[in-house]
Amino acid sequence: MREKIIEKILESGMEFVSGEELSKQLGVSRAAIWKHIKALREEGYNIESVNRKGYRLAERPSDLLASNNICHELDTDIIGKKVISFETIDSTNDYAKQIATNENEGTTIVSEEQTSGRGRLGRHWHSKSHEGIWMSIILKPNIVPYKAPFITLIAGASIAKALNTLGVNTKIKWPNDVIVNGKKICGILTELSAEIERINYVVLGIGINVKTMEFSSEIENIATSLYKEGYNLSRVDVVKAIIKEFETLYFDYIHKNSKLETLKVCRNYSAIIGKKIYILQGEDRELVKCIDINEDGNLIVEKDNGSIKEIVSGEVSIRGEKGYV
Repeated sequence: MREKIIEKILESGMEFVSGEELSKQLGVSRAAIWKHIKALREEGYNIESVNRKGYRLAERPSDLLASNNICHELDTDIIGKKVISFETIDSTNDYAKQIATNENEGTTIVSEEQTSGRGRLGRHWHSKSHEGIWMSIILKPNIVPYKAPFITLIAGASIAKALNTLGVNTKIKWPNDVIVNGKKICGILTELSAEIERINYVVLGIGINVKTMEFSSEIENIATSLYKEGYNLSRVDVVKAIIKEFETLYFDYIHKNSKLETLKVCRNYSAIIGKKIYILQGEDRELVKCIDINEDGNLIVEKDNGSIKEIVSGEVSIRGEKGYV
Protein backbone atom coordinates (compact mmCIF):
# COMPACT_ATOMS: atom_id res chain seq x y z
CA MET A 1 0.00 0.00 0.00
CA ARG A 2 2.81 2.40 0.87
CA GLU A 3 4.36 1.93 -2.57
CA LYS A 4 1.02 2.66 -4.25
CA ILE A 5 0.62 5.87 -2.24
CA ILE A 6 4.06 7.23 -3.07
CA GLU A 7 3.58 6.28 -6.72
CA LYS A 8 0.39 8.37 -6.83
CA ILE A 9 2.20 11.30 -5.22
CA LEU A 10 5.14 10.97 -7.61
CA GLU A 11 2.75 10.91 -10.56
CA SER A 12 1.07 14.12 -9.36
CA GLY A 13 4.33 16.06 -9.64
CA MET A 14 3.94 19.50 -8.06
CA GLU A 15 0.16 19.17 -7.86
CA PHE A 16 -1.50 18.21 -4.58
CA VAL A 17 -3.39 14.94 -4.34
CA SER A 18 -6.02 14.85 -1.62
CA GLY A 19 -6.27 12.27 1.11
CA GLU A 20 -9.88 11.66 0.08
CA GLU A 21 -8.83 10.97 -3.51
CA LEU A 22 -6.09 8.59 -2.37
CA SER A 23 -8.57 6.88 -0.08
CA LYS A 24 -11.06 6.32 -2.91
CA GLN A 25 -8.47 5.19 -5.45
CA LEU A 26 -6.75 2.77 -3.12
CA GLY A 27 -9.75 1.55 -1.13
CA VAL A 28 -8.46 2.37 2.35
CA SER A 29 -9.44 4.89 5.01
CA ARG A 30 -8.00 8.39 5.19
CA ALA A 31 -6.56 7.46 8.58
CA ALA A 32 -4.66 4.61 6.93
CA ILE A 33 -3.41 6.99 4.25
CA TRP A 34 -2.10 9.31 6.96
CA LYS A 35 -0.27 6.48 8.74
CA HIS A 36 1.45 5.49 5.50
CA ILE A 37 2.36 9.13 4.77
CA LYS A 38 3.97 9.33 8.20
CA ALA A 39 5.95 6.15 7.52
CA LEU A 40 7.06 7.46 4.11
CA ARG A 41 8.36 10.62 5.74
CA GLU A 42 10.38 8.50 8.15
CA GLU A 43 11.86 6.68 5.14
CA GLY A 44 13.12 10.00 3.77
CA TYR A 45 10.34 11.31 1.53
CA ASN A 46 9.79 15.05 2.10
CA ILE A 47 6.00 15.04 1.74
CA GLU A 48 4.22 18.35 2.21
CA SER A 49 0.64 18.36 3.53
CA VAL A 50 -1.82 21.26 3.34
CA ASN A 51 -5.37 21.32 4.69
CA ARG A 52 -8.04 20.97 1.99
CA LYS A 53 -5.38 20.38 -0.66
CA GLY A 54 -3.72 17.13 0.33
CA TYR A 55 -0.19 15.88 -0.21
CA ARG A 56 2.70 16.49 -2.57
CA LEU A 57 6.46 16.05 -2.62
CA ALA A 58 8.18 19.22 -1.46
CA GLU A 59 11.29 18.05 -3.28
CA ARG A 60 12.34 15.08 -5.35
CA PRO A 61 14.04 12.44 -3.14
CA SER A 62 17.13 12.24 -5.31
CA ASP A 63 19.20 10.00 -3.07
CA LEU A 64 16.67 7.53 -1.72
CA LEU A 65 17.13 4.11 -3.32
CA ALA A 66 13.50 3.07 -3.00
CA SER A 67 11.82 1.06 -5.74
CA ASN A 68 9.31 3.75 -6.70
CA ASN A 69 12.01 6.38 -6.82
CA ILE A 70 14.04 4.34 -9.30
CA CYS A 71 11.14 3.12 -11.42
CA HIS A 72 9.44 6.52 -11.72
CA GLU A 73 9.80 7.79 -15.30
CA LEU A 74 12.44 5.16 -16.07
CA ASP A 75 12.28 4.77 -19.84
CA THR A 76 13.22 1.12 -20.37
CA ASP A 77 11.46 -1.94 -21.76
CA ILE A 78 12.47 -4.60 -19.21
CA ILE A 79 15.51 -3.61 -17.13
CA GLY A 80 14.37 -2.00 -13.90
CA LYS A 81 10.65 -2.30 -14.65
CA LYS A 82 10.48 -4.07 -11.30
CA VAL A 83 12.79 -2.97 -8.50
CA ILE A 84 12.96 -4.71 -5.12
CA SER A 85 14.58 -2.50 -2.50
CA PHE A 86 15.97 -3.31 0.95
CA GLU A 87 17.38 -1.29 3.81
CA THR A 88 19.84 -4.09 4.52
CA ILE A 89 20.53 -7.54 3.08
CA ASP A 90 23.35 -10.08 3.13
CA SER A 91 23.99 -9.91 -0.62
CA THR A 92 21.86 -8.61 -3.48
CA ASN A 93 23.40 -11.25 -5.76
CA ASP A 94 22.50 -14.06 -3.37
CA TYR A 95 18.93 -12.80 -3.05
CA ALA A 96 18.65 -12.43 -6.83
CA LYS A 97 19.74 -16.05 -7.29
CA GLN A 98 17.12 -17.19 -4.77
CA ILE A 99 14.26 -15.54 -6.69
CA ALA A 100 15.59 -15.61 -10.27
CA THR A 101 13.64 -18.64 -11.45
CA ASN A 102 10.27 -17.06 -10.61
CA GLU A 103 11.04 -13.44 -11.55
CA ASN A 104 10.88 -11.73 -14.93
CA GLU A 105 14.03 -10.72 -16.73
CA GLY A 106 15.15 -7.25 -15.75
CA THR A 107 14.05 -7.46 -12.12
CA THR A 108 16.53 -5.38 -10.15
CA ILE A 109 17.44 -5.69 -6.47
CA VAL A 110 18.96 -2.75 -4.59
CA SER A 111 19.92 -2.38 -0.94
CA GLU A 112 21.22 0.48 1.18
CA GLU A 113 23.58 -1.97 2.87
CA GLN A 114 25.08 -5.42 2.32
CA THR A 115 26.42 -7.41 5.24
CA SER A 116 28.11 -10.06 3.07
CA GLY A 117 28.85 -8.30 -0.20
CA ARG A 118 31.54 -9.87 -2.37
CA GLY A 119 33.48 -9.34 -5.55
CA ARG A 120 35.36 -11.61 -7.93
CA LEU A 121 37.22 -14.61 -6.52
CA GLY A 122 35.13 -14.38 -3.33
CA ARG A 123 36.76 -11.16 -2.13
CA HIS A 124 34.83 -9.19 0.48
CA TRP A 125 33.14 -6.04 -0.82
CA HIS A 126 32.66 -3.25 1.72
CA SER A 127 29.00 -2.20 1.40
CA LYS A 128 28.25 0.34 4.11
CA SER A 129 24.76 1.74 4.66
CA HIS A 130 23.79 4.69 2.42
CA GLU A 131 27.36 5.05 1.12
CA GLY A 132 27.03 3.36 -2.24
CA ILE A 133 24.96 1.60 -4.86
CA TRP A 134 24.65 -2.13 -4.25
CA MET A 135 22.46 -3.70 -6.92
CA SER A 136 21.85 -6.88 -8.91
CA ILE A 137 19.95 -7.42 -12.16
CA ILE A 138 18.32 -10.72 -13.15
CA LEU A 139 18.88 -11.57 -16.81
CA LYS A 140 17.58 -14.45 -18.93
CA PRO A 141 19.34 -14.15 -22.28
CA ASN A 142 18.54 -16.62 -25.02
CA ILE A 143 22.19 -17.35 -25.81
CA VAL A 144 24.50 -20.31 -25.33
CA PRO A 145 26.36 -20.26 -21.99
CA TYR A 146 29.84 -19.59 -23.40
CA LYS A 147 28.60 -16.20 -24.65
CA ALA A 148 27.53 -15.06 -21.18
CA PRO A 149 30.90 -13.61 -20.01
CA PHE A 150 30.56 -10.79 -22.54
CA ILE A 151 27.73 -9.44 -20.37
CA THR A 152 30.39 -8.32 -17.88
CA LEU A 153 31.92 -6.11 -20.57
CA ILE A 154 28.48 -4.76 -21.44
CA ALA A 155 28.01 -3.80 -17.79
CA GLY A 156 31.41 -2.13 -17.59
CA ALA A 157 30.77 -0.18 -20.77
CA SER A 158 27.31 0.85 -19.53
CA ILE A 159 28.61 2.10 -16.19
CA ALA A 160 31.52 4.01 -17.73
CA LYS A 161 29.29 5.55 -20.40
CA ALA A 162 26.59 6.52 -17.88
CA LEU A 163 29.04 8.09 -15.43
CA ASN A 164 30.87 9.99 -18.15
CA THR A 165 27.52 11.31 -19.37
CA LEU A 166 26.93 12.55 -15.81
CA GLY A 167 30.28 14.34 -15.86
CA VAL A 168 32.51 11.75 -14.16
CA ASN A 169 35.84 11.06 -15.90
CA THR A 170 35.90 7.26 -15.66
CA LYS A 171 37.99 4.50 -17.21
CA ILE A 172 37.54 0.73 -17.45
CA LYS A 173 40.09 -1.69 -16.05
CA TRP A 174 39.35 -4.90 -17.95
CA PRO A 175 37.35 -6.94 -17.32
CA ASN A 176 35.17 -5.75 -14.46
CA ASP A 177 36.41 -2.61 -12.68
CA VAL A 178 35.50 1.01 -13.30
CA ILE A 179 38.03 3.54 -12.05
CA VAL A 180 38.40 7.27 -11.38
CA ASN A 181 41.82 8.92 -11.07
CA GLY A 182 43.52 5.52 -11.09
CA LYS A 183 41.46 4.05 -8.25
CA LYS A 184 38.51 1.65 -8.22
CA ILE A 185 35.01 3.00 -7.64
CA CYS A 186 33.02 0.11 -9.07
CA GLY A 187 33.19 -3.66 -9.30
CA ILE A 188 31.07 -6.08 -11.31
CA LEU A 189 30.25 -9.67 -10.37
CA THR A 190 28.46 -11.80 -12.97
CA GLU A 191 27.11 -15.18 -11.84
CA LEU A 192 25.61 -17.81 -14.12
CA SER A 193 23.16 -20.68 -13.75
CA ALA A 194 23.14 -22.83 -16.87
CA GLU A 195 22.81 -26.26 -18.40
CA ILE A 196 24.97 -27.55 -21.24
CA GLU A 197 23.19 -25.66 -24.03
CA ARG A 198 20.98 -23.12 -22.29
CA ILE A 199 21.14 -20.40 -19.66
CA ASN A 200 18.71 -20.50 -16.77
CA TYR A 201 19.63 -17.02 -15.60
CA VAL A 202 22.47 -14.58 -15.17
CA VAL A 203 22.76 -12.38 -12.09
CA LEU A 204 24.68 -9.18 -12.74
CA GLY A 205 25.97 -7.61 -9.54
CA ILE A 206 27.18 -4.00 -9.45
CA GLY A 207 28.79 -2.25 -6.49
CA ILE A 208 29.65 1.46 -6.68
CA ASN A 209 31.35 3.52 -3.98
CA VAL A 210 29.43 6.79 -4.00
CA LYS A 211 29.86 8.57 -0.65
CA THR A 212 32.51 6.52 1.14
CA MET A 213 35.29 8.72 2.51
CA GLU A 214 37.32 6.22 4.52
CA PHE A 215 38.58 2.84 3.37
CA SER A 216 40.33 0.07 5.27
CA SER A 217 44.12 -0.01 5.15
CA GLU A 218 44.07 -3.04 2.85
CA ILE A 219 42.27 -1.17 0.05
CA GLU A 220 42.83 2.54 0.72
CA ASN A 221 45.53 2.73 -1.96
CA ILE A 222 43.36 1.20 -4.68
CA ALA A 223 39.77 2.26 -3.83
CA THR A 224 37.96 5.57 -3.92
CA SER A 225 34.42 6.97 -4.24
CA LEU A 226 32.62 9.44 -6.44
CA TYR A 227 32.25 11.90 -3.57
CA LYS A 228 35.90 11.56 -2.54
CA GLU A 229 36.93 12.44 -6.09
CA GLY A 230 34.75 15.56 -6.08
CA TYR A 231 31.56 14.26 -7.72
CA ASN A 232 28.34 14.89 -5.77
CA LEU A 233 25.75 12.94 -7.73
CA SER A 234 22.28 11.63 -6.95
CA ARG A 235 22.44 7.87 -6.48
CA VAL A 236 19.02 7.57 -8.11
CA ASP A 237 20.25 9.42 -11.20
CA VAL A 238 23.29 7.14 -11.37
CA VAL A 239 21.20 3.96 -11.09
CA LYS A 240 18.74 5.14 -13.76
CA ALA A 241 21.51 6.17 -16.14
CA ILE A 242 23.28 2.82 -15.78
CA ILE A 243 20.07 0.82 -16.26
CA LYS A 244 19.21 2.79 -19.39
CA GLU A 245 22.67 2.42 -20.94
CA PHE A 246 22.84 -1.25 -20.00
CA GLU A 247 19.54 -2.13 -21.63
CA THR A 248 20.61 -0.51 -24.90
CA LEU A 249 23.92 -2.39 -25.12
CA TYR A 250 22.39 -5.62 -23.77
CA PHE A 251 19.66 -5.58 -26.42
CA ASP A 252 22.28 -4.94 -29.12
CA TYR A 253 24.06 -8.12 -28.02
CA ILE A 254 21.07 -10.36 -27.29
CA HIS A 255 18.72 -9.35 -30.09
CA LYS A 256 21.08 -8.10 -32.81
CA ASN A 257 24.19 -10.17 -32.00
CA SER A 258 26.11 -6.89 -32.11
CA LYS A 259 29.12 -6.14 -29.90
CA LEU A 260 30.25 -3.05 -31.79
CA GLU A 261 29.18 -0.29 -29.40
CA THR A 262 30.23 -2.19 -26.28
CA LEU A 263 33.69 -2.89 -27.70
CA LYS A 264 34.00 0.71 -28.87
CA VAL A 265 33.24 1.99 -25.36
CA CYS A 266 35.55 -0.56 -23.70
CA ARG A 267 38.41 0.45 -25.99
CA ASN A 268 37.81 4.20 -25.82
CA TYR A 269 37.58 4.21 -22.03
CA SER A 270 40.24 1.56 -21.40
CA ALA A 271 42.68 2.32 -18.59
CA ILE A 272 45.20 -0.29 -19.77
CA ILE A 273 45.39 -0.44 -23.58
CA GLY A 274 48.86 0.68 -24.62
CA LYS A 275 50.29 0.15 -21.13
CA LYS A 276 52.40 -2.53 -19.48
CA ILE A 277 50.45 -4.66 -17.01
CA TYR A 278 50.94 -7.73 -14.85
CA ILE A 279 48.85 -10.81 -15.56
CA LEU A 280 48.24 -12.57 -12.24
CA GLN A 281 47.18 -16.21 -12.02
CA GLY A 282 47.69 -17.92 -8.69
CA GLU A 283 51.33 -17.39 -7.79
CA ASP A 284 52.31 -16.61 -11.38
CA ARG A 285 53.01 -13.00 -12.33
CA GLU A 286 53.88 -12.00 -15.90
CA LEU A 287 54.63 -8.50 -17.22
CA VAL A 288 53.15 -7.87 -20.67
CA LYS A 289 52.01 -4.97 -22.84
CA CYS A 290 48.28 -4.60 -23.40
CA ILE A 291 47.57 -4.24 -27.12
CA ASP A 292 43.80 -4.43 -27.58
CA ILE A 293 40.49 -6.02 -26.67
CA ASN A 294 39.41 -8.47 -29.39
CA GLU A 295 35.97 -9.19 -30.82
CA ASP A 296 35.27 -11.77 -28.12
CA GLY A 297 36.05 -9.26 -25.39
CA ASN A 298 39.32 -10.95 -24.48
CA LEU A 299 42.54 -9.07 -23.81
CA ILE A 300 45.31 -9.14 -26.40
CA VAL A 301 48.80 -8.72 -24.94
CA GLU A 302 52.38 -8.79 -26.18
CA LYS A 303 54.96 -10.75 -24.21
CA ASP A 304 58.61 -9.74 -23.76
CA ASN A 305 59.66 -12.08 -26.57
CA GLY A 306 57.30 -10.35 -28.99
CA SER A 307 54.71 -13.12 -29.13
CA ILE A 308 51.01 -12.24 -28.95
CA LYS A 309 48.74 -13.86 -26.39
CA GLU A 310 44.98 -13.81 -25.79
CA ILE A 311 43.85 -13.50 -22.17
CA VAL A 312 40.43 -14.78 -21.09
CA SER A 313 39.21 -13.24 -17.81
CA GLY A 314 38.19 -16.34 -15.82
CA GLU A 315 40.43 -16.63 -12.79
CA VAL A 316 42.97 -14.09 -14.08
CA SER A 317 43.56 -10.70 -12.46
CA ILE A 318 45.59 -7.79 -13.76
CA ARG A 319 47.58 -4.96 -12.18
CA GLY A 320 49.38 -1.96 -13.57
CA GLU A 321 53.16 -2.02 -13.89
CA LYS A 322 53.56 0.47 -11.03
CA GLY A 323 50.28 0.20 -9.17
CA TYR A 324 46.61 -0.65 -9.51
CA VAL A 325 46.50 0.51 -13.16
